[in-house]
Amino acid sequence: MPAPTTDDLLGALRGVIDPELGASIVELGMVQDVGVADDGAVTVKVALTIAGCPLRAQIKRDVEARLRSLPDVTAVRVEFGEMTQEQRTDVMQRARRKASENAPATQVPLTTRVIAVASGKGGVGKSSVTVNLASALAARGFTVGVLDADIWGFSVPRMLGVRGRLAASASAEGERRLISPHHIPVGAGAIELVSMGLLVDDEDTAIMWRGLMLAKALEEFLQKVAWGPLDYLLLDMPPGTGDIQMALGRLLPQAHMLIVTTPAQAVQKVAVRVADMARRSYLTVLGVIENMSQFTCDHGQSYALFGAGGGQALADDLGVPLVGQIPLEPAVSAANDAGLPLSVAAPGSAAGHEFSDIASRIADDLLPPVDMGGCTARVLAAAKAALG
Repeated sequence: MPAPTTDDLLGALRGVIDPELGASIVELGMVQDVGVADDGAVTVKVALTIAGCPLRAQIKRDVEARLRSLPDVTAVRVEFGEMTQEQRTDVMQRARRKASENAPATQVPLTTRVIAVASGKGGVGKSSVTVNLASALAARGFTVGVLDADIWGFSVPRMLGVRGRLAASASAEGERRLISPHHIPVGAGAIELVSMGLLVDDEDTAIMWRGLMLAKALEEFLQKVAWGPLDYLLLDMPPGTGDIQMALGRLLPQAHMLIVTTPAQAVQKVAVRVADMARRSYLTVLGVIENMSQFTCDHGQSYALFGAGGGQALADDLGVPLVGQIPLEPAVSAANDAGLPLSVAAPGSAAGHEFSDIASRIADDLLPPVDMGGCTARVLAAAKAALG
């Protein structure tokens, strides 16, 4: 039989999956050279992300097994090299795209609008924005899921005045039990809350987990929670660009990211990294919210206590809208401490009005809910018309 061609060799190598990146070494561009000699000996060069990759032995075994299965291959020699920084970046981009195209199934309905509320650093009021934005959306009649993805630093249950533990219920299939979110009626709508703070015995308990366990917790919250019908799902992300953020792109590739910053230019520069991470994970940046904006005294004088212009500068830099500017107001902190949504505790406050405006802009313009009922009605109307 004729010796295998280069296409034959590459075809066999497509079956070799990088155990860490979860994609074919050919698709990832890790196969830098492959050839076969007249005597049937095959030489293949594989570039690893790092020279000391602990999985190189497994990759070597898989490459040899795949190539030896081809007819007339008498020997296989695997040579390893190390990628350049540019090649390494390209491989990670391919892996992220592959992951986003093959997202695992979750309990989040496909019609749910997913918004990850993120920040470059802690202390900018990201959790407060998540809670009060969810409240403002619920006040408009929407059912809003809130996933407290800040596993280490959970704070959403206290801000919403929720105590106790989450319960489990039988799934629709009756084969396994799913976690039931905590139901919070808000105006004409409701908030469905899940947080690590509702799974520990004491909220003072420290969660001492490594990165992979944090990402696994996010996966569990998405796959083993009976979310039910949701118009929106808001995720209160931990600050920065760590394991949970990277897992988000794999688990919820349909998510949009809303970045929270303060007016300070230094904070704005840190927040740029979150947007970079989102786009490299193929997530859409929905817009920017500037928190802790100007403070207005009782006599009407306004003060830019934390600087000015950071939110607009970040939005301009990213090419996305500045969705809103939340004023620095005692009512926000008081509502959070009291465990009441701002739309309930102080709906007439300046911050309350701003959150309401932001919710309206998202629901009416930037990311309207999916109107499945309207689509179905139009389909039925068209069918009736066609049938006379």
